[in-house]
Amino acid sequence: MKTVFSAPLLVALLFSFAPTAQVDAAYCGAVSYNCCDPCCQVHYHTVMKNVSKTVYEQQDVTCYKTVYDQICEEKVVNYTRMVSENRTKTVNYTVMKPVYETKTRNYTVMKPVWETKTRTYTVMKPVYETRTREYTVNKPVWETRQKEVSYTVMKPVWETKTREYTVMKPVYETRTKEVTYYVSKTVPYTKTITVNGGHWETQTYEVAGPTRTRVVREPGTWVFDPCTCCCRYCPGACRTECVQCPPRKCCKKVWVPTCCEKEITCCKTVCEPRTKTCCYQVCTMVPETKTCCYKVCKMVPECRTKTCCYKVCTMVPECKTCCYQVCKMVPECKTCCYKVCKMVPECHTKTCCYKVCTMVPETKTCCYKVCKMVPECKTCCYQVCKMVPECHSKEVCYTVCVPVCESKTISCTKTVPRKIAYTVKRCVPKTICEQVPVQVRCTNPCCSGGESASAAPASDCGCN
Repeated sequence: MKTVFSAPLLVALLFSFAPTAQVDAAYCGAVSYNCCDPCCQVHYHTVMKNVSKTVYEQQDVTCYKTVYDQICEEKVVNYTRMVSENRTKTVNYTVMKPVYETKTRNYTVMKPVWETKTRTYTVMKPVYETRTREYTVNKPVWETRQKEVSYTVMKPVWETKTREYTVMKPVYETRTKEVTYYVSKTVPYTKTITVNGGHWETQTYEVAGPTRTRVVREPGTWVFDPCTCCCRYCPGACRTECVQCPPRKCCKKVWVPTCCEKEITCCKTVCEPRTKTCCYQVCTMVPETKTCCYKVCKMVPECRTKTCCYKVCTMVPECKTCCYQVCKMVPECKTCCYKVCKMVPECHTKTCCYKVCTMVPETKTCCYKVCKMVPECKTCCYQVCKMVPECHSKEVCYTVCVPVCESKTISCTKTVPRKIAYTVKRCVPKTICEQVPVQVRCTNPCCSGGESASAAPASDCGCN
């Protein structure tokens, strides 16, 4: 707990520690001595003075926070249910009926007809004959020849030349210049600074409430079922969500800074310019002419002659003879030798007949068949199918979904807020008054000097 003391209380404490002996200064600034009348000395007496101060007390404060409760309640919901209903209707449809028709067409085919013919051919007997023929071929004849060939070569010729060139020669010169340099010097100056101060203040702030987790179901949907031809209710999915509770208020002490300006004396370093004379050298490049000798190589053409030998190939015709066989089909006569058996040793002479085979051209006739394709007309019958439309009708059963209004009771979750009281301790400032002893100086008016002071009786002095 913090206690605040006021300025009068501090003054009273200082006076309480002051010495109560005799003082050197009297009332109205008159000089006093130890041998003076005790009625003229300064006296102090203690009085009780009311001083107010602020103290902080802890008090219990009742606060309220909102809590949300989940309440289930029943609710009647009207919905439409689809009911299937069987119905019958007459449907006309067309059927394509096949109708067959017999037709005749003529077509031509190629029929083979065989015919017998006669032809004559000649058979030749081979007879080989040796003949000779001449032909000409080119025969290469090599001949060596010589010829003079002139060619040019480049002969180097050296020549001495002279040229002048210029070089830069450095020449140094001493010069003088004024150089400025700076010397550091301390100079006092006054500046105003800002002094940070401050005091404590009580502030109220809000603290976010705790986070609660709850399970919430999404809204359901009505889905049409084609199997049963009716709508059925599908509940929504459950999800978990976080709910933020209401905030609460708290107190805290905050330091409030204050700024005040104060003038202080500082020193700073100032650079003071000064001048001095310095000597330096300057390099100047002066052109200088020099002469140098160098050699130049020049290529001079020079004609020369040399003898070259080369071969020349000349194709000379040459006559050759070759033998070859020629096959010629001619009639041929042959002679055969045979033995005669003599039964008696007498000489007889008889004439015998023998056969000689001679290849003589002969004409023969052979028969062969030739196939000739002769067109022949035929007739075939075939059927043609024609699709003829034919109208029919039939009874068709179909199902129709008819909406039926119904109602049912479902459970709904409802959030109901309620307030809960809780106690918070807070520091509350309170001003109290208490009596503090303070010493007050008491002086006698009779010691003020003059005729009035001497005339005052001793009984009228403030000293007892």
